Amino acid sequence: MSSEIEIGRGKRAQRAYSLDDIAVVPSRRTRDPKDVSVGWQIDAYHVDIPVMAAPMDSVMSPANAILLGKLGGIGVIDLEGLWTRYEDPTSLYEEIAQLPAHAATARMQELYTEEIKPELVTQRLQEIRAADVTVAGSLSPQRTQQLWRTVVNAGVDLFVIRGSTVSAEHVSSVSEPLNLKRFIYELDVPVVVGGCATYQAALHLMRTGAAGVLVGFGGGAAHTTRQALGIHVPMATAIADVAAARRDYLDESGGRYVHVIADGGVGRSGDLVKAIACGADAVMLGAALARSEEAPGKGWHWGSEAHHGELPRGERAHVGTVGTMEQILHGPATQPDGTLNLIGALRRTMATTGYTDVKELQRVQVIVSPYQAR
Repeated sequence: MSSEIEIGRGKRAQRAYSLDDIAVVPSRRTRDPKDVSVGWQIDAYHVDIPVMAAPMDSVMSPANAILLGKLGGIGVIDLEGLWTRYEDPTSLYEEIAQLPAHAATARMQELYTEEIKPELVTQRLQEIRAADVTVAGSLSPQRTQQLWRTVVNAGVDLFVIRGSTVSAEHVSSVSEPLNLKRFIYELDVPVVVGGCATYQAALHLMRTGAAGVLVGFGGGAAHTTRQALGIHVPMATAIADVAAARRDYLDESGGRYVHVIADGGVGRSGDLVKAIACGADAVMLGAALARSEEAPGKGWHWGSEAHHGELPRGERAHVGTVGTMEQILHGPATQPDGTLNLIGALRRTMATTGYTDVKELQRVQVIVSPYQAR
């Protein structure tokens, strides 16, 4: 049955659903929450929880990447952010937090014109490695060819190539584009790449040899891509479509499994659960972790799109502070709005629906809420 609808005589569109539009259905079997496993393994790296931190300056500092690693996840540091442009950006965070709304974008554009220093890239990654946690760093496709050797030589475990929209077939008449397939083939470390939001785009990225694919456009709470570019794909549909590409690529490749990581729009525990129910292996958290007491953004949240020099597609958003990172991930929760104890909520849902591990939860029944769907 086609999911397309007619929006006018000359145009048809696919019906798509956000995570708010769906809900998970309990099954006939339940379990004790202590009897479920929420561990995740990508390539050779096993972690206790299926969580990566979004490489956004408001979320991740080297210290926060280490803290998340100790709490069971993977911290991804933005290697084009303040921490690789300035020796000590602490005062700049203070300034950004105090900026009036009308001046925030222009001032951030100024701050991010400082050159990236390769020696700081090495220093930040080695600092995380010294803490004995999984080391992950992120570059945009535009900067990858310039800095990848520095990143690999510093001892990164997972190389993340992240942009608003990343394709395996970028075409440019002004510069030589990054050849993802050749780059990944020649690299000695696993690569996670994205974002993408469609079956075909994901399939092409999987064929490059990526270990994981990011679904979505990242930075959901701080993005203005829909307003600025008219681009938006609701996450429930995007994840399900990319999960279908993973299934088909598994057959096409003779058994090579590519991880699907939901990136954007996963701000609360219910979103995390529903992202996995739609087919995600893990989630990349931005706003959820920006609300921690340790977050360098001090209750403010922004990504690289917010300070783009020519066309900003994001903003500095106020998300507030709700507790420590440990409380956000592992509880205990002191309020019922889904901002605290995300992993406890995941365990509870798995127990309620009878599944023993995260991979099994992908098979759970979901429904479309009649109050949301039109």
